[in-house]
Amino acid sequence: MSYRFFSNKKCEFFPCHETEDLEEFNCLFCYCPLYSLGEKCGGNPVFLESGVKDCSQCVFPHKKQNYDKVINALKKET
Repeated sequence: MSYRFFSNKKCEFFPCHETEDLEEFNCLFCYCPLYSLGEKCGGNPVFLESGVKDCSQCVFPHKKQNYDKVINALKKET
């Protein structure tokens, strides 16, 4: 299903996170739609002393198999 996965290998930032599997790296959620959920995002963010959420080591929204989890998390928050 193409609407669940998009990979932009021509992007100057690709991949934006370190990954071992470039073929499965999903760019669909380039800007994480779960960022505003704070600790409840489902990923593994780090919160800096300043309170800023650092997602630089998180690939949760970039995993092809997490599409439904992202969509369901967004539905719960609306």
